[in-house]
Amino acid sequence: MRRAARAYAAGEAEGTALVLAEPLSFWGGIDVGTGRIIDHSHPDLDEIVAGRVLVMRSGRGSSSASSVLAETIRRGTGPVAIVLGVADPILTVGALVADRLYRIRCPIIVCPLDGIRTGDVLRVSANASGAAELQLEPQNEEHRTKNA
Repeated sequence: MRRAARAYAAGEAEGTALVLAEPLSFWGGIDVGTGRIIDHSHPDLDEIVAGRVLVMRSGRGSSSASSVLAETIRRGTGPVAIVLGVADPILTVGALVADRLYRIRCPIIVCPLDGIRTGDVLRVSANASGAAELQLEPQNEEHRTKNA
C-alpha cells in the first residue's frame, strides 16, 4: 500500500515500524547509547528505536530534543526514519543537523497514520522539494507469529 506524504527531512529508508502510543521527547526520553526508551512515564518504556521506522503522532517538547536525535543518528542508535501525524520542527532540525554534520540521513515525513502497526515494514522516500511517499507492507498476525 502506498500513501502520499509531505517530506520535512529528505532521504530514503526502510525498516520495521515502531508505533508509539504517545509522543516521545528525545530529551530525557531516549538512552543515546542504546536507543532504548527510558522515560518511565511513557507507555512504550524499554522499546528500542534504533534501526526502526519510528511512528508517532508528534514529538514532545524540549528544543534540546533536536541535538539528542542528531546524536542518536550519528551513533546508529536512532531511528532510520520518522513518520509523524503532524509536523515537528524540533525533530526536523535534529534530522537536518545529522545530515549536514555527519552526512547520515533520517528522513522525516508527515502523513495519515491510520493502519500502521508495530512490525509492519515501511519504506520512506522523501525528497528535498517536499514530496514524499510511504510504502506500507502490513504484517498480519500469522506472519508475525511465524517470524517471531
